[in-house]
Amino acid sequence: MEVTGYQTKTWRVALCHACSVLTAGLLLVLFHWKPSLEVQAKCKPCALSQADWVIIRDRFGQCFTTRVRTEALGEGSLEHHPGARLEDRRTSIAIGVSDEEESRDTIRLHEKEEKNILRYYLFEGMRYIWIERRQAYCKVSVLDEGWTCADLHLSQAGLDQQDHNTRRKIYGPNLIEVPVKSYARLLVEEVLNPFYIFQVFSIVLWVCDAYYYYAACIFLISTISLGLSLYETRKQSATLQNMAKMSVGVRVHRPSGEEMVVSSADLVPGDCISLPADGMLVPCDAALLTGECMVNESMLTGESVPVMKTPLPAGTQAASTVYSPEEHRRHTLFCGTQVIQAKSYVGREVLAVVTRTGFCTAKGDLISSILYPKPVSFKFYKDAVKFVLFLAILAFIGTLYSILILVKNQVPVGQIIIRALDLVTVIVPPALPAAMTVGTIYAQNRLKKQGIFCISPPRINLCGKIRLVCFDKTGTLTEEGLDVWGVVPLENNHFMPIIHEPRCLPAGPLLYSLAACHTVSLLRAQPVGDPVDLKMVESTGWRLEMMEEEEGELPTFQQFGTKVLAVMKPPPEEEQPRDRKHQSPVGILRRFPFSSSLQRMSVLVRLPGEASAHVYIKGAPEMVASLCRKETVPVDFSQMLRHYTTDGFRVLGLACKPLSTVTTFEEALQLPRDSVESSLTFLGFLVMKNVLKPESAPVIHLLRNANIRPVMVTGDNMLTAVNVAKSCRMVEPKERVIFVNASPPSHDKPAALKFILAEHSQGEEQPEGLHQRDGCFLQPQPCHFALNGKSFAVVCEHFADLLPKILIRATVFARMSPDQKTQLVCSLQELNYCVGMCGDGANDCGALKAADVGISLSEAEASVASPFTSRTANIECVPTVIREGRCSLVTSFGVFKYMALYSLVQFVSVLLLYTINTNLSDFQFLFFDLIITTTVAVLMGRTGPAQELGVERPQGALISVLVLGSLLLQTALLITVQVLSYFITVSQSWYVPLNSTVTAPQNLPNYENTVLFCVTGFQYLILAVAMSKGYPFREPLYTNVLFLVVLVLLFGLMIWLTLYPLGFPKTLLKLQGIDDLNFKLLLLGIAALNFFAAFVLETALDHGLLGCLRKLRRKKVSKKLFKRLEKELSQQQPSWPPLNEPLFATPRMSIAVR
Repeated sequence: MEVTGYQTKTWRVALCHACSVLTAGLLLVLFHWKPSLEVQAKCKPCALSQADWVIIRDRFGQCFTTRVRTEALGEGSLEHHPGARLEDRRTSIAIGVSDEEESRDTIRLHEKEEKNILRYYLFEGMRYIWIERRQAYCKVSVLDEGWTCADLHLSQAGLDQQDHNTRRKIYGPNLIEVPVKSYARLLVEEVLNPFYIFQVFSIVLWVCDAYYYYAACIFLISTISLGLSLYETRKQSATLQNMAKMSVGVRVHRPSGEEMVVSSADLVPGDCISLPADGMLVPCDAALLTGECMVNESMLTGESVPVMKTPLPAGTQAASTVYSPEEHRRHTLFCGTQVIQAKSYVGREVLAVVTRTGFCTAKGDLISSILYPKPVSFKFYKDAVKFVLFLAILAFIGTLYSILILVKNQVPVGQIIIRALDLVTVIVPPALPAAMTVGTIYAQNRLKKQGIFCISPPRINLCGKIRLVCFDKTGTLTEEGLDVWGVVPLENNHFMPIIHEPRCLPAGPLLYSLAACHTVSLLRAQPVGDPVDLKMVESTGWRLEMMEEEEGELPTFQQFGTKVLAVMKPPPEEEQPRDRKHQSPVGILRRFPFSSSLQRMSVLVRLPGEASAHVYIKGAPEMVASLCRKETVPVDFSQMLRHYTTDGFRVLGLACKPLSTVTTFEEALQLPRDSVESSLTFLGFLVMKNVLKPESAPVIHLLRNANIRPVMVTGDNMLTAVNVAKSCRMVEPKERVIFVNASPPSHDKPAALKFILAEHSQGEEQPEGLHQRDGCFLQPQPCHFALNGKSFAVVCEHFADLLPKILIRATVFARMSPDQKTQLVCSLQELNYCVGMCGDGANDCGALKAADVGISLSEAEASVASPFTSRTANIECVPTVIREGRCSLVTSFGVFKYMALYSLVQFVSVLLLYTINTNLSDFQFLFFDLIITTTVAVLMGRTGPAQELGVERPQGALISVLVLGSLLLQTALLITVQVLSYFITVSQSWYVPLNSTVTAPQNLPNYENTVLFCVTGFQYLILAVAMSKGYPFREPLYTNVLFLVVLVLLFGLMIWLTLYPLGFPKTLLKLQGIDDLNFKLLLLGIAALNFFAAFVLETALDHGLLGCLRKLRRKKVSKKLFKRLEKELSQQQPSWPPLNEPLFATPRMSIAVR
């Protein structure tokens, strides 16, 4: 973001006011359209620190202006900020500076001149405050960066009143305010839209020209459409406001030890809040300090499974760990989520410290992405504007011609001006913007019927251009839950055969790890938690009992010798296998929840009668093995792991170790995570079966046939991912997989990159000679790259020049973190791909938002996470959305061409009539514009999408040889037919010339007008048929029954008006009676010829001309970067990539990237 400061100058403001008065308010309208002009006119540029207005230019190049506000901080300055109470807490949390000197300096916000004044501005809901030391405006959340976990734990005491008030001034209220404008304000803004200004101008003109009925009708229609649009806009912002509005009473701690109930709007970062046991709606982002919470995060992620939150790490390592909401997701309560229940430890309260408020929260971020979405840059819309300009140029030429003609016909000057301007209103169709969105609205409704909701309709047209779709694996391509396939135990450090029934395991570490290593919790006596955990516990038959505060704490206390969080009880004796009787329960002392970045979770447990506690850990096998003592990991670990993952099983590693240092619950709470998760003993594998959804393979096959690239992006193991890619036909049996392995630079070696054929990496040694043959001989088959998150990060940083080539071929991305998924989507977009992303919303939020088209599979009516949400939880929605997008795009083109040609038809006929000093009558205009064109344009878009998804893609550019060629040829045809029928009329024996001494409407009815009325009436309908092409993106015309019926009726009406116009319509439309039936039949013949010619033209353009053009354009280089790269790769000799040869990064490469 680029920010420039401006200072108001009184004389400039006065001058602007004077000019506004002189230009009759035109200057104000200009300022309304370009607010940055107003600031530049009234102010002069100055340093940011003195500015009272700023102009902000965002990364999309849009300009915004906003006013700088000031607030006196009074005594409670930022100076002795938050925790700097009498203890030696030197960190000044607010400014995130640990050094006292620096913080003094930062906060002395011009103390000399002004008494402690805070300068800030609001932009898109966020507050940006002036920080003297950085000499810049920064987001207010910058003040909380750099808090460590220890700082947060120290905030348990809470803030005193003065600190709280100062912070309240700095951070502002904890509200996510969605501006809902009043109807009056909305009306003014809409009416000042260039389109409506043009409408008003047109209506005034028509009234001057005595077209009263026509003016009144258009006025009515405009008013109704304006009213509806205002109502919709207002309703949307009101809905959003209700979604964002949240004000609850919250119990806050103060240092004096008292508790106060304050409104959530008054919370500031640093406040310590207490959560009620029966849960609440979280009004801000907060870090959990004590206790455990079950939270429903579906509003943010669309994930319906409640998540367990545990306290932020405390103890020694906490002082060095910087708190980050993403890193510490499992310890953070996000704004807008619902705490279902909160459980306290040791009779204390469940406490959390507020870390972010207002728009800085996770929910604020979501709301602002809906309020201020990234602009959909789509060539079609830009071209539409250029096109209207092209029409305006035509109008200008026509105006000049008409002025010459009218002067020649000696028409009074006033009339000439009105007539000339009237032509402009004829050629720029007032209904164009409405007609353009018709296709999109129909598509949106059709999608809704199929359970796909869309919150951003302009994106539907983008769907038609999708070239590549990224799929998440778990829950998207495969079923959400996993079934336990079995456990692979160890004996004497060797793997034993798999045991399919975990409840048959002997009492011991392996069984206890399955029974206790999870974050399952009870909610109204029902176990809830991660599906994997639930299945694992279910397979052992053990039952969970939570410890309630009030009752029965003693028996468990005596049993375990300390308080426990929860107890796992073995199954009742009758359910146990005969030879195994487990009596002793297991008490859980502490849980370290699963985290994507650590790829593991662990628990501390106590067994009755044992002195020390044990730690059990489960997670990604490679990760778990790396934390175990080398001698406990079997030699054939990798082989065994590969045996299961290549079959598509999901494998988790299990490990344990005794902890003699910990005996009580309190000690367990102080333990840092990394000291627990080290030098473990490996126990074995838990193998789970992940079933592919039945719809996945057919859909992927369909997309590949349509030349749309599927890509899998998952957090799961590489081999499992490759197996799923093979079973869902992302990788066909004959195609080869090449692993891309990249290792980061170590102290003596540069970063390295190696391409390994999947067959070789199986560990089967192959004779050396094969590799050479591989390089040159087997390569031509299509190959797919597979790489994991670590390699992806290394390639991005050290092999930036190879990244595009790798992305062109890569199909499987495994072990990707949520941030990397987003980064991948953006990298693909840089190659000019139009990217779709389909995920289940939980950890794909960023990627779903970044993609051109994000589709989340979730139960929520419209998940805020992405533009599209599908109710049915499988990927069949992807081809549906693409088909609808193509259909909508083609419809928009058709309607656009139709509207353009309709205005050209009218333009030509009006010019012809001007030449002989007459015009169309009031009701003739009405008949054409309302009865024919509007109904046709609205119904044209109802045709549904074609059933199959073809290889071809619809055109995305309006200004192309095809569209312009079609328009020019059709216009030539129109002119020919109209001029021809005029001359045929004049040559008839019964023809009587009109009275050219007066103008229309005085010289109506007359023959010329009537003939042109009949011919152009047919032309409007002919064009409607010619422009509603079905194949290959839409259903044929006859499937759109309503449109067909209306066309037949209108053709019938026109034939009737041509052959036998009766009394009332005849006088209303001011038609001249023609008695010569042969002549009337000749007119119908001309219309039929026109129909045939228009059709032949469109078809010839579509097929013949396109073929010729393609042949000519073969030579031209594609504008799309990925196409150029594909071509380059296919021609490269020797073929790329070089297999099994390491490539090293040159230092220059990596520096250039940074």
